[in-house]
Amino acid sequence: MSVGAAVRRVRAYGGQFLLLAVLTLVVTLLISGVPRLVNRLAEQGLRAQLNSEPAARRDLSYTTNLAAATSRRTAMGDAAERFDSLAAAMPPPVRSAVTERWYSVETAAARVVGPDLAARNLLVNLGLRAMPDVQGASTLVEGAWPSETYVPDRPIEVALDVDVARKLNLRAGSQLRIGSTDDKGRLVDGAPLVVTGLFRPVDRASGIWDGLPQLLRIIEPQGDGEPFVIVGVVAQSAFNKRAAAGWPIQSTWRYRLGVDRIDARELDRLIDGLQAMQRKQPTGLTLTQGVDVPLRAFAAQIDAVRTLLAVIAAGVLATLAGLIVLAASLATRRRRSEFALLRARGGGATAGARRSLAESVLVVPLAAVLGWWLGTLFPGAPDPITPYVIVVTVLVTLALPVATLAVPTGGAARRDLIRVRPSARRLTVEVSLLLLAGLAAVLLRRRGLTLGEVDPLLVSVPVLLAVAAAVLALRAYPWPLLLVSRLAARTRGSVAFLGTARAGRAAVAAPLVVVVLAIGTAAFCAVVAAGVDASRARAAAQIVPADAVIRGERFAPDTVDEVGRLPGVRAATPVLYEDDERLASDEVGTDAFIEQTDVLLVDGSELATVARESQVDLPVPAALRTARPAPGPLPAIVSPAVAADLAKAGLGDSAFVAVQGQRYEFRVAGTEEAFPLLAANASRFVILPWQALPTRTTTPVPTSLLVAGDPLDAEALRVAGDQGQLRYQQQGAVTGRERPIGVTVDTRADVRRDLGEGGANGVLAFGFVAGAVGGTLLGLLAIAFTVLAGARARGQVLSRLRTLGLSRGQWRGLLLVELTPLVAVSVLTGALVGAVLPLLLNPVLGLSAFTSGVPVRVAFEPSLVAAVLALGAVALGFAVAVEALNNRRLRLGEVLRLGEES
Repeated sequence: MSVGAAVRRVRAYGGQFLLLAVLTLVVTLLISGVPRLVNRLAEQGLRAQLNSEPAARRDLSYTTNLAAATSRRTAMGDAAERFDSLAAAMPPPVRSAVTERWYSVETAAARVVGPDLAARNLLVNLGLRAMPDVQGASTLVEGAWPSETYVPDRPIEVALDVDVARKLNLRAGSQLRIGSTDDKGRLVDGAPLVVTGLFRPVDRASGIWDGLPQLLRIIEPQGDGEPFVIVGVVAQSAFNKRAAAGWPIQSTWRYRLGVDRIDARELDRLIDGLQAMQRKQPTGLTLTQGVDVPLRAFAAQIDAVRTLLAVIAAGVLATLAGLIVLAASLATRRRRSEFALLRARGGGATAGARRSLAESVLVVPLAAVLGWWLGTLFPGAPDPITPYVIVVTVLVTLALPVATLAVPTGGAARRDLIRVRPSARRLTVEVSLLLLAGLAAVLLRRRGLTLGEVDPLLVSVPVLLAVAAAVLALRAYPWPLLLVSRLAARTRGSVAFLGTARAGRAAVAAPLVVVVLAIGTAAFCAVVAAGVDASRARAAAQIVPADAVIRGERFAPDTVDEVGRLPGVRAATPVLYEDDERLASDEVGTDAFIEQTDVLLVDGSELATVARESQVDLPVPAALRTARPAPGPLPAIVSPAVAADLAKAGLGDSAFVAVQGQRYEFRVAGTEEAFPLLAANASRFVILPWQALPTRTTTPVPTSLLVAGDPLDAEALRVAGDQGQLRYQQQGAVTGRERPIGVTVDTRADVRRDLGEGGANGVLAFGFVAGAVGGTLLGLLAIAFTVLAGARARGQVLSRLRTLGLSRGQWRGLLLVELTPLVAVSVLTGALVGAVLPLLLNPVLGLSAFTSGVPVRVAFEPSLVAAVLALGAVALGFAVAVEALNNRRLRLGEVLRLGEES
């Protein structure tokens, strides 16, 4: 068998081989390119999430306790030695992610006095810090840096940030004394100190300035009579001398993880390394780090989305595999006479398969290499996919010769008859397939999916269920058509009768399975995407059960009225939240030995009003809504865990709880699994009706305000909240010079947008869009294969009927009647599979990582019906167009000379 002959046959059947090559290219392109895109999107999402956090959140900080130096080495020398050893001891994934690092040694803040401070009657404590590289990160504005040359009896030389110094009336040359104070706040044994220079940072955002307490800021007094606290820079030699003299010192080593150094594919190793560092802290050191929190949140999203992508990929690749099988079967069926002639001339049973293999080798590997190469052009880090590409190439190459072996080479036989009793072989295969799909579904619900990992059997459950549904549809749909055909036989005209009769006898087993797979994958993506979107809306309403929420420390009571007078505000209500409160068994506060519990005070009726004005579906329990002041315990809504603990402690259904120093008795009036304004994972809480609180000498002070209105000015709400906090501080029992921390204003729209952006949401959206669009397009392609599979037989019938007087309009009607049942049953079955699969898979996909912990609910979507009808109409139009184009390509006489081949 020469290569030239194989090349000539490939050219002769170029269209069929081109189709096979395109399918091969698409498969290898997806296998090679999609992982790169996913990795790229994951990398972008991780960087966006880490960049949205304060840079100091990525710091790994080791600190010692404040104590006198015990090492014989100098304080700075010891710190420098440990600086390198701590980095070397880090797990490799953590060490490789470190991009910046700093260390410093400092003294405790001590009282400083001097004429410049006394001029403004300022009370100041100063801490001394020695840190390398500070001169390279700043610019000297005035004076000089502290000298590294130690001179006995010289005052301690210190450099200050220029803004800090000027706010405290200090300058280069200011003479001070530093030391401890007595009980009356007078300086004792003060050492002379001089400000030698003032500096300004080159980049205030540089990590070198993030050490606590900060060099560039003044720590405001906590109350009346308290000092300002600042930090100054001293020379290393001077610091070593003070440490040797017994001054208590504290060393800090900070290592910052770089955003570009953290690989989204290696998050698990990095998190494990951070855990190992937390467990094995060096003796005498305390490790502080918070980067594991955003990393764990992102890892949970990535694990969930990779599992979801594996499910979607299984459906898409199974559909492509089915299309390749259909293409190979269609190609070999068109050449059945050629293979029969080859056998008649003495060829062996595998002669046709060898010929097909030679032709396939000329086309498929080249297409596979081209697809793999195009996939490498996609942005993103590669995955080890070469073995998969090789396996796919071999399988697709063998598809054509295997299909050749499966095609009978005997005499022509009618293929338009449905056997009432299927063969034992087919029945066995179908029953086995149904049992396997059921068994896989049971295993899926019992074992679940390990997020981030791919279990081939369990991930293939959607494919098995789709194939099983297609088998059932194949068995069921001919019977209604036979009934309709019998009814049509009693009517005038031949179009309805002939169309339904041919549709009922059509053999479309393999094409129908592929269509159901494709449409099922697309519908699955659409339904799950709608469920995630609706769950995000519920999560936003859980976090902000109004149009906006103002969160702060404590607000003056009149803040609610002030907010209510702002433009656009329709309603506002106060909320009080306190965490980690203990329940008591009596009014004096005897501990009930129950775990700490969150406490929430809300005015039930006002909360319902605000929710209604904000168009939030918030069913406020009647116990909170209708409660009024009355003797006895307050009606409360509690979590099931609190109710169980009360019963276990022998308290029945009542106990006491402290709220801002006041103790209130409550009784359980109902239980709720969750409640707005509380964390989604909050399992212990007590909710009290604010409007029913008994009169006390002190009244509760709100910590948050819920606001309904449209439009709302977030900046105006923020200003009103800050002023309310300031009024409470000035009017309250405890006042101080430090202004309260500014309030935060969150709108429900902003929370909803944040839930849908950042993190791994880009990967999730890509999976949904790719699955829905890819499934739809592949479904239409499968319908085209279905139409082409019986095109020649239909062409013969239609051509004969045209010679008998069938008009062009009747021909189109007959074509429409014949194809409509096929398209309808495939699209509807696929849509039904796609709607049912989320109910089975949703509990094991872990998609709550994208909804702030709120469980994702997948429910019937009315829009899915419209989408299915539209898709069915498009698919039917596409099928008719394919059939019309195919019939137009063949002439009437040529079709009539084709014999009985199909």
